[in-house]
Amino acid sequence: MPPHPLRIAARVEAVTLVVLLLNVATVHIQQITSLMGPLHGCAYIFVVAAVLRQPGADGVAKALALVPGAGGLLALRRLAGAGNAPAVPAGGAGNASAAGVRPAD
Repeated sequence: MPPHPLRIAARVEAVTLVVLLLNVATVHIQQITSLMGPLHGCAYIFVVAAVLRQPGADGVAKALALVPGAGGLLALRRLAGAGNAPAVPAGGAGNASAAGVRPAD
């Protein structure tokens, strides 16, 4: 499970982006932008640094962390599922129905 500070920063990154976009799309109050912009930027940098330092993070999780706004949440999802995913045989032949192959009768 990813560390608690990473989970908090990922949520802060997403929420501040939503607030910034809603502010720009509606009333565009400068004080909201002045507060949320730097907060969003700091949360983004924290998420990227935390995922890069995470021992179980693979290349995909690190790349997802670079996506502004939703990258932290996507990386968290990848990190949380990294230890739970079943191994798929080479070629993805683990599920015959997904490949369109019908079982023999």
